[in-house]
Amino acid sequence: MMRFQGQTALITGAASGLGREVAIRFAREGATVVLTDVDSDSLRGACEEIGDGASARVLDVTSESDWIAAIRDFEALHGRLGVLVNSAGAEAGDGLQDPEHLLLEGWRRVQSVNVEGVALGCKHAIAFMNRGGGGAIVNIASVAGCIATPTLAAYGASKAAVIQLTRSVAAYCARAGYRIRCNCVLPGVVATPMMERFWDRLEREQHLSAAEARQRFLSRIPLGSFQQASDIADAVVFLASAEARQITGVALPVDGGFLLHDR
Repeated sequence: MMRFQGQTALITGAASGLGREVAIRFAREGATVVLTDVDSDSLRGACEEIGDGASARVLDVTSESDWIAAIRDFEALHGRLGVLVNSAGAEAGDGLQDPEHLLLEGWRRVQSVNVEGVALGCKHAIAFMNRGGGGAIVNIASVAGCIATPTLAAYGASKAAVIQLTRSVAAYCARAGYRIRCNCVLPGVVATPMMERFWDRLEREQHLSAAEARQRFLSRIPLGSFQQASDIADAVVFLASAEARQITGVALPVDGGFLLHDR
């Protein structure tokens, strides 16, 4: 299916991991895709992997001036924005991340990328999308926003904020009469470079081997396997598509049943 033939999409955090896979999927579905990230080298590699229909732009999602410039240039080049996927994210700052020992600098970095970056993306996409007759915003949150995260307090809090912000954006746009839907996807335990860093963190801070950490998490997934980036991309593409035209304000878990586990 070519769900997005003739449409445009802007993906943040597209240099690697989930964002990269999402960008690949939208391009495969016919969209003209603009990939953004702060990692210019990896961004170019992702664009080369996609080929025609993809372009790259360095974008710091925490900078409002960057967002203003990116939206202005996108409008000049493409006329309208059909889909925004806020995928850029930070897992944690340096040092311990429990509520007693977290470092304020690390806390602020995570909130700046994961919350402020999403808020700015939504803010500057709304007017642009509305001028073009509407569109879809999909934010990447996490199951971590729905459970206690005692060793990753900043990350869990940031993803809870993304869930709430998604609902607020959805309600605002609906009440304003804009044809803009806003939903979020809640990945579970996904095999990405960010997850590899998480296993390393557990090994350093909790003296738990990476193999033991993986098995501990795997035992909490009823469907018995970690998710792949493609699983998350499938959900993002669905929520952005016309097939989901009556869906807004939803937080969709893609977690193999992780949230069903009796903790």
